[in-house]
Amino acid sequence: MAIPGNLLSATTESVDPNTSGWTAKLNCTLSKGAGGRNGDGCLAVKSVASGEMQARTVSSYPVTAGTTYQTFADAACATVPERIGIRWLTTAGVEISITWSLTTAAASASWHRIGVAGAAPAGATQAQVLLSSTPAAPNVTAFFENVYLGLPFRSAGNMLSFNAESVEVDASAWGSATNATLSRQAPVTSWAVDWYWAGGQVMAMTVTANGNASMGTVERPAVTAGQEYLGYIYLSPPTSGSTVWMELRFYDASNVQLQATRSTLAAPGTGYYRQFVSDIAPAGAVTAGLFVGIDTATAAQIVRIETAVIRTVVPIMAGTAIPYANGSFEQSAGGWSVASGVATLARSTPWGVAFFGGNYSLAVTSSTATSSTWRSGIFALTNPVGLNHRAQIVCKANAGSWTSVTVKIRWYSAANADLGASTGTAYGLPAGSWFAMATDAVAPAGAAKAAVEVVGVAAAVSSSLFMDAVALWQVQPLTAVEDHDDDAYVTITLRELTPDQLITVYRVTADGSRTLVRGGSGLINQDVISLDLLILEDHEAPLAVPVYYMIELYTASGVLASTRSSAVVTLDHDDPNFVWLKDPGNPQRNMKVLVKQAPDWSDPIEQTAHKVRGRQNAVVLSDSRGGQEGSLAVWTQSDEERKALRWLLSDGNVLLWQSAPGMGEDDVYINVGAVARPRVSTLATEAWREWTLPLTEADMPVTTGVNGASDRTWQDVLSAFTTWQDVLSAYASWEDVLLDRRK
Repeated sequence: MAIPGNLLSATTESVDPNTSGWTAKLNCTLSKGAGGRNGDGCLAVKSVASGEMQARTVSSYPVTAGTTYQTFADAACATVPERIGIRWLTTAGVEISITWSLTTAAASASWHRIGVAGAAPAGATQAQVLLSSTPAAPNVTAFFENVYLGLPFRSAGNMLSFNAESVEVDASAWGSATNATLSRQAPVTSWAVDWYWAGGQVMAMTVTANGNASMGTVERPAVTAGQEYLGYIYLSPPTSGSTVWMELRFYDASNVQLQATRSTLAAPGTGYYRQFVSDIAPAGAVTAGLFVGIDTATAAQIVRIETAVIRTVVPIMAGTAIPYANGSFEQSAGGWSVASGVATLARSTPWGVAFFGGNYSLAVTSSTATSSTWRSGIFALTNPVGLNHRAQIVCKANAGSWTSVTVKIRWYSAANADLGASTGTAYGLPAGSWFAMATDAVAPAGAAKAAVEVVGVAAAVSSSLFMDAVALWQVQPLTAVEDHDDDAYVTITLRELTPDQLITVYRVTADGSRTLVRGGSGLINQDVISLDLLILEDHEAPLAVPVYYMIELYTASGVLASTRSSAVVTLDHDDPNFVWLKDPGNPQRNMKVLVKQAPDWSDPIEQTAHKVRGRQNAVVLSDSRGGQEGSLAVWTQSDEERKALRWLLSDGNVLLWQSAPGMGEDDVYINVGAVARPRVSTLATEAWREWTLPLTEADMPVTTGVNGASDRTWQDVLSAFTTWQDVLSAYASWEDVLLDRRK
């Protein structure tokens, strides 16, 4: 699988099918090895003599001075550790400098990550990737593959800078807070072949003296009071019994700490474990920081970290009233309590033993075969009276057995007066899988708040279960559509989807014909669902024609699980003298134009006539008839329209031409040839232009996705650039900012 955004070719990246992307630079010979991770091939670099050996990419790749670039690879060598570097070159190919990673702490025959990042120095216009190790003898082989060079990989929505997240550049983004010294290290660490957010270097905190120690981000990203934030980081404790923690801290405008929320790792070992912490920014909070520490440590113990993130919370379910900490159990039992019975509640332990989302769940244990009731905290709702609400939990049996599990909603007034619980919905809990359990109820008069309540009836002594992913939300339509006549598109909103399932979305017309709808990666055909809420914009819906949307949902293995459909929607089109020209991949460029003359279509065909001697009629060999061809004449009526149409045509992409029904033209995908656009009069100030657009019918683009990164936010821009001038220097247009297409 190709690494997204890689400047290297697929062959250079994966060393499949050959080593043509690589050449020896120093003291080595190259060959293709087997047993790779990104395809079977890998690069075998064998030393000619003792001493450092280096291999480099054959090609040099364009870079911009001052811009930070990242490189990484997976490496393996049982004899000698490795390092990786970026070699910066001038336009003439002269080496300026090399940005080297640290050398891996030890040799390892297992695949492990090496990586580094750095800013291209002044004068650099090209770069190469260098792979290096220093064997003590000839004929020592190191293996490399899965190689990347490009812009840094960033965790979506991270408010911290790339260096604070990855420490691939240097250690300056972190500072010692208590009893510790900091350094960067390059331990032997294996990551999944397609996990690109972890590099080769980590931040290491060494405890100075016996006792507590901590470190934190130097950066203080801006936050908004009342907004819920999530922090996470990979923690590597010195021992499995170490008390290693992370904190999300909030500060006021004077950098005074207002709140610190801690999440302690229950480590099963000394590997790297992603720990979450979340909380709502308190009143007066303007910035936040992420801290890591260890309690009652021994001098010289080391805590290592990788991939630090602060971001706004992605809720367990869109619209849930329950904060992430109370529904996910990632840092505690989430404020849940036992209302009756003998059950006990605790966060599951250790890390990773039981979870539906994140890494922990709520462990519920009943010592006797009796009924127990446990309840969440009380959470405010927005104008709930008379509206249907849904509570959902996800449970898995652990030990013993359970007769039933009943989910209820308990209602409260604004003053926390108990208004009673809903009837609830009872479920059996068979052994094995995680099961979602939901109940619906209408909020009674006076209700302003609610809690989720669970009644579990144990069927045996010492029965236990795990509960996770708790949410409470106002029920809204599973599928909703909205027409936007002015801009000629339809919004489709899909709720309560199941992440990791697959989804297909069709547009259906009155005659029953179905057409796939376009998403971020192309036509949506068994695409993986990442969130429970999906909002699509269908810019290819026909004008003035009733349509509805059919959604097919599949299991992760591709088995059809369910279907749903939307209401009928119609895009109005008032003036048939106007048509729409649309770029399927860049709908921000779509525009409506005034038609002077529709095409006089022709249907071309390639033919060769052979006159046979003595025969009256020639023998004609024909290809299939091609797509229709013709010229569309349109007017732009202002300078703004003229610039917009040039922008629409600038990339030469396949476009969609749509006209009103009854005008004798079907919707058609087109390629536009060389364009003429003279003024409609000889007056120099004339704003109107007459455009002649030579059209050739094209196939519907299948793999073209709708541009505009769905996970790119202004915070990503703020984290990457210090000033607006830096942004202006890096991008040619706001569209390039949106798509992160740098100069």
